[in-house]
Amino acid sequence: MIFSLNPARGSRILNGLALLGVTGVLGVAFFWQFAYGELPCPLCLLQRVALVMAGVGFLLNLRMGPSPMHYAMSIAGALGGMLASGRQVLLHIMPGDPGYGEPFMGLHFYTWAFIAFVAIIVFCAVMLSVDRKWGDSMLKKPLPAIGIVVMALFFIAVLANVGATTLECGFGPCPDDPTTYLLLDSGSPR
Repeated sequence: MIFSLNPARGSRILNGLALLGVTGVLGVAFFWQFAYGELPCPLCLLQRVALVMAGVGFLLNLRMGPSPMHYAMSIAGALGGMLASGRQVLLHIMPGDPGYGEPFMGLHFYTWAFIAFVAIIVFCAVMLSVDRKWGDSMLKKPLPAIGIVVMALFFIAVLANVGATTLECGFGPCPDDPTTYLLLDSGSPR
């Protein structure tokens, strides 16, 4: 056989790609927020938190080896995200409702988020059925440099989103329809 993939390595690669995907979604949302001046609403922020939770499950699989508990964390995050994004889809389902924010490739971010959360659950279900050895062999091998880079990018995306949310909401509840960064506007927390 010319190409042989060690199952533990394959799992690490797939979890790294999943983490990179979550990081990419967080990065696009963060970029869109500043490039187009569209502040995320409270439901949008809940969806970002759910993405972070799903990403942490993939990060743990990448760092410590695949585990049903880590996949369960990703699934729990995705289920929470599906609730938040599904609620937002239903809020804007009426004909003539323009939705919240500008569409991205024809769909609003909350619709894309719902699709991403479904994809995360399907990915975790498939990985739970194909991962045979839960991380024992991976703990003996160091994480490759590319894995460390993916984890660092995820941490940067999370910290950037936490910082932007703090600027937007201050240290209190976020406004329902945000139009400005509260901490930058008032100069002090509410």
